[in-house]
Amino acid sequence: MLTGDLGQSFYTGEPVASAVARRMGVTLSVIIPALIISVVIAVVLGVVAAARGGWIDKMLQGVMLSGLLIPGLLVAIFLVSVLAVTLQVLPAGGYTSPQDDPQAWVRSITIPVIVLCLGGAANIATQVRGTMIDELRKDYVRTLRTRGVSTRALVLRHALRNAAGPALTVAGLEFGSMFFGALVIEQVFALPGVGLYSFNASIQGDFPVIMGLVIFSVGLTVAINLITDLANGWLNPKARVH
Repeated sequence: MLTGDLGQSFYTGEPVASAVARRMGVTLSVIIPALIISVVIAVVLGVVAAARGGWIDKMLQGVMLSGLLIPGLLVAIFLVSVLAVTLQVLPAGGYTSPQDDPQAWVRSITIPVIVLCLGGAANIATQVRGTMIDELRKDYVRTLRTRGVSTRALVLRHALRNAAGPALTVAGLEFGSMFFGALVIEQVFALPGVGLYSFNASIQGDFPVIMGLVIFSVGLTVAINLITDLANGWLNPKARVH
C-alpha cells in the first residue's frame, strides 16, 4: 500500500490505483470548476450584501437562502428538461475529456457544475456576508474612514482580506460537500467518475476498489485541508503562530 500498489479489481483485473486515479480526474474536472465559480459568485454576493445593506442585502439574502433550500436534484431535472430536451443546447448526460475536445468537455460538465454551484455558492456567500459585516463594524474601519480611505478600497483591500480566512475555511469544507454531491450527480448524468465507480464496486463487493477509493478520498481531504491552512496563513499572518 505504501508503494502505491493497491491491488487489482476482483472483477476487471485492472490495477486499482490507476483505475481510481483516472476516474478521480473526471470527478475533479467537475468539482474544481464548480468550486472556483462558487467562490467567485459567493464573494460578489457576500461583499455587495454586506457593503450595501438595506433592500439589496435583504434581496441577496433571499437568493442565498433559495440556493440552500432548493434541492439539487430538482434543479438538475429542470435544467435537463430546458437546456437538453427543449433547447437542445447541452447534452443530457455523458462526458468528454478536455484532452479530446475542450469545447465538448465544457458542454458536458455545464449542467453538473451549475447544480453543484447552487448550494456551494449560497453557503460560502452567507459566510462572506457575515464576516464582512463584522469587519466593517470594527474600529480600524472607522479609523480608515476618518483618514479619507475610499469605501471601495476599504471594502476590497482591507475588510475583504481580513474576512477571507473564515470564508476560505468554509470553501474548503464545501469542497468535501461537492465531492460527495458529485457521487450522486455522476450517476444522474452518467459521468465516469469515482461516484459511479464506487457505486458499482459496492454492489459487486469489489473490496480492493472500495479500499482504494477510501484511501484516495482521505488523501484528497488532507491535501485540501493543508492548502486551506496555508492560504489562511498567507492571508492572516497572525494565524501562522497558531
